[in-house]
Amino acid sequence: MGIFQKLRAEFIDIIEWLDPSNETMLHRFERYHNEIKNRAKLVVRESQAAVFVSEGQVADVFQPGTYTLETKNLPILATLKGWKYAFNSPFKAEVYFANTKNFTDRKWGTKNPVMLRDPEFGPIRLRAFGNYALRIKDPVKVIKEIAGTDAHFTTDEITDQLRNIIVTRFSDTMAESKIPAVDMSTQYDELSKLIHEKIGHEFEEYGFELTKFLVENISFPPEVEEAIDKRSSMGVIGNLDNYMQYQAANALEQAAVNPGGTAGEGIGLGMGFAMANQMAGMFQQRQAPQATGGPGAPPPLPGTVQYYVVINGQQAGPYTEVVLRQMIQQQVVTSDNFVWKQGMAAWAKAREVPEVAALFAPTPPGPPPPPPPK
Repeated sequence: MGIFQKLRAEFIDIIEWLDPSNETMLHRFERYHNEIKNRAKLVVRESQAAVFVSEGQVADVFQPGTYTLETKNLPILATLKGWKYAFNSPFKAEVYFANTKNFTDRKWGTKNPVMLRDPEFGPIRLRAFGNYALRIKDPVKVIKEIAGTDAHFTTDEITDQLRNIIVTRFSDTMAESKIPAVDMSTQYDELSKLIHEKIGHEFEEYGFELTKFLVENISFPPEVEEAIDKRSSMGVIGNLDNYMQYQAANALEQAAVNPGGTAGEGIGLGMGFAMANQMAGMFQQRQAPQATGGPGAPPPLPGTVQYYVVINGQQAGPYTEVVLRQMIQQQVVTSDNFVWKQGMAAWAKAREVPEVAALFAPTPPGPPPPPPPK
């Protein structure tokens, strides 16, 4: 510092700070050799706090207001300096201004997909993003834990660290909540509250207060979104059995366009239909009516008839009539395929079993052409 700057500093007796950037969290007030004159004025504006540091030790903290610096309002600093009475001018101390306003619209998001296990779709990958707001709650803790001797500490210097905390706790919360993928878009508010509660105390460990946290969007890979759309289109709520049949029909459609040939089609069908029928069977077991006593009680509903089919020389099934009809329409099963159901003495060709033969009823031809105009 030159001679003129030194002389000017000697006459400055007002300590204050204005933030032109709106992104500064901590600012150290600079003056020649950190010398402060006796009875200097300290101006702390709203949404600010001033922290005095002497030789690396945090001393007094001032809230918004205007102060005349003397022994009575610097008790900790006076103790550190060993002042028994009024101090002589000047004294040395660092003054840090903390910006305690709300820093809003902070962005967070997952850099890479997060892997979760969904109860319906199994392992899935998802991405998420949102925003949050924070403020300095304890400026002394921020200086000790984060900023240190940084003369100009901004939001950019802490954003990455806070974002990593958020993404990690987001993954944990999603796994613990067990919210199905199809319901996540309706649970953003609940998820936001859960994550806010989980990470709020971690922000406080650094001297910050998390004032707001929002989950704005959760997205899935295209194949998962397509599966969710298919389920929604079936109106599956209250009709899980139809959804299973719908999935089986989709498996048939995929098998029909499989370029691997008849052998590959048989293997693919066996795997696809085994899964669909297993899930449908689980649903039927859960829905089986319980026997009830007493007069007037209705009899239990009859069980769904299921058929085994020989496809490419291998037994497949069992399949319900709904699934079997789809297989016939896709020409995976013909009238020459052997079928069997419980109660039959032996295998028989599909055309020889009346219930199955009825499924081969030809579709009606298209409407006749309109008559020529007169």
